[in-house]
Amino acid sequence: MSSFQFKVIGTIESPYKQKFAIPRQPGLIAEARGKLVLNPPYADDDIVRGIESFSHLWLVFVFHQTASKGWSPLVRPPRLGGNTRKGVFATRATFRPNPIGLSVVKLEKVYRQHNKLVLELSGIDLLDGTPILDIKPYLPYADALPNAAGGFADSAPETLMAVSFSESARQFCQAQTAHPELALLIEKVLKQDPRPSYKKQRDAEQHYGMTLYNFNIKWTVNGEHNHVTEISQLP
Repeated sequence: MSSFQFKVIGTIESPYKQKFAIPRQPGLIAEARGKLVLNPPYADDDIVRGIESFSHLWLVFVFHQTASKGWSPLVRPPRLGGNTRKGVFATRATFRPNPIGLSVVKLEKVYRQHNKLVLELSGIDLLDGTPILDIKPYLPYADALPNAAGGFADSAPETLMAVSFSESARQFCQAQTAHPELALLIEKVLKQDPRPSYKKQRDAEQHYGMTLYNFNIKWTVNGEHNHVTEISQLP
């Protein structure tokens, strides 16, 4: 068979409303919490029986936002500064022959919400609305290979970016009850330096904005310093 059709078993609810702010890999920001909502007929208690004995799960998902853009045999990994080309199968780039991805996430809890089944997750790197095709348990004895070679991404990315908040932005975060981890989430996202590689070489002050949950966050970048200037709630 040359092609297959797959069913979407559920959808991700994520704080990341745009691709721009998403960390490069899962697990880099533990405070990034989200939900996998399973809809009927997959919202069946039997389908997740025993799943809570596993701390982490593999999610097979669709790059739904970029799927229509097609694929490319060569891509420019951000990890290499966006200037070096690598074969798409030597990277985790989104522009693949089949636009599917694999992400390992921490399972926090499972609960019912009316006729839906919800898996609460943390450490996610998934865009809001991401379609999920399958769930598999993470098996430490088979999936954690300490002697494996990581190629050009052999260690977790590190930046020297500092993060500060204006007084109004800090007060906004402190007033949040639904998302008490908001300030820490913003700080960790910005420390990852989500800017395109070509903009990281510029010396002039840069202004950016992003959406996390239903908040609009604005900040400036000066050298290796991020300063959050304003946070507002979207209507």
